[in-house]
Amino acid sequence: MDGHQSKQIEVIDQIESSIANNTPAFSTILPVDDFENDSRLTLTSVHFPNIQLINTIQRCIIDPLKLITPDHYYYSNDSLHMTIKNIRVINDPPHFNNDDTKVAKRIFNEVIPKHKKFKVFFYRLLLFKNNLALIGTTEPKLDKIILDLDEKLSQAKLPDDKIYLNSKYFFSNITLARFTQPLTAMFESKVSELSAQLNFPDYTVDSVTLLTGNAVMKRREVIGTWELL
Repeated sequence: MDGHQSKQIEVIDQIESSIANNTPAFSTILPVDDFENDSRLTLTSVHFPNIQLINTIQRCIIDPLKLITPDHYYYSNDSLHMTIKNIRVINDPPHFNNDDTKVAKRIFNEVIPKHKKFKVFFYRLLLFKNNLALIGTTEPKLDKIILDLDEKLSQAKLPDDKIYLNSKYFFSNITLARFTQPLTAMFESKVSELSAQLNFPDYTVDSVTLLTGNAVMKRREVIGTWELL
């Protein structure tokens, strides 16, 4: 583990501490009764994992948790994603319009093809108040992509309106489930067990997709996809 990953882990530990103390200093998505038909929309960029990673996530994490609490909303193969760069937080009505999506597409078309692929090192699960996420540290190349996009989006008067705990060390986050009921001790124990057993191979992020959609990536509209160098 290098110094950059250590800094990322410090941020992730701070997030976990803020969750435990019920003092989250970052944007969250409130639950709804019907996640798939949720009318709240976001303008964001993501990476959709390859089928190997998707199958590993379903087999090693989601399937065992479904056996304990089947009623939570678990992400399907086509909705699993890792956020690269948010632009507009989820809301109804949306915080963006058609002109904003055009500006975002122009900026992504300019920025993304100049940046390189980066590796993700998944190492733990993290329980948020309303969802469960698979967390990974990354190579510094992710920070370079995010900071470059941040600068260009701000210059275009389309700054990210999400609240973050930190503004320097970013990491990989794949939401696996959104909760529909209070967590049981058995569910939390199983999450801890699966997190301790986590042994995923390094994963390479090689593309970025700009889109609109709801929290579980339904009702989505892809604006563009770009390959990383």
